[in-house]
Amino acid sequence: MTQNELRDFLNEKAELYNRPDFIESDPIQIPHLFTQKEDIEIAGFLAATIAWGNRKMIINSAHKIIDRMGNSPYDFVMSHRESDLDKLDDFVHRTFNASDLKTFLKGLRHIYQNHGGMEAVFEQHQSEHSMQPAISAFKKIFFEIDHQERTHKHISDPLNNSAAKRINMYLRWMARKDNKGVDLGIWKNIPMHKLSCPLDVHSGNVARKLGLLSRKQNDAKALWELDTALRHLDPNDPVKYDFALFGLGVFEKF
Repeated sequence: MTQNELRDFLNEKAELYNRPDFIESDPIQIPHLFTQKEDIEIAGFLAATIAWGNRKMIINSAHKIIDRMGNSPYDFVMSHRESDLDKLDDFVHRTFNASDLKTFLKGLRHIYQNHGGMEAVFEQHQSEHSMQPAISAFKKIFFEIDHQERTHKHISDPLNNSAAKRINMYLRWMARKDNKGVDLGIWKNIPMHKLSCPLDVHSGNVARKLGLLSRKQNDAKALWELDTALRHLDPNDPVKYDFALFGLGVFEKF
């Protein structure tokens, strides 16, 4: 397949899956429940944080979090008292437990109270060509609060060679803008060309079969290789191809 043929093929697949009915079976449905910017940001971040494993389980767990926050994520984050967190005691999603969730809510409050909010942190620490340094900076700022060491693992650090799949997915949700109705695109000052593909088992395997990726591990080096290839195909909106890679892997078993 020539590069032009590959581009046409992936454009076709991206168009196929980047449409509103994709939302019904994807965790992105959680931030779509809201209209206020901060509610969207918080709901999206929490949903993305637990986005590994069975997708139905992810969605169910995310709904449980939102329900326990009274369906008002920003208000709960900013106004909760310590006793309000008791309603979270029975929450668990795989290795993300109630203690982790309580820490995340406190970390979010720290971000909004002391650092201008989620968008501000990522905007201030973006590099010229990439959001990966901003993810690393965000993790440091997020965990300026008191926290258990075990909770650290739930935010990946690309500068420690992680592909940071979940938080790159979150950035796609928040910053990618098109007219398809899937990605929310509410962040205005992060250019789409800096976004990275959420690299996981499915997208990685499809990318290797298509010759977009040669590295065997799904790590930061592989993400850089895949990003480079996708930016050749579309310099302005490379992560639209996440829809193609994901759809080919999950829905078509490519």
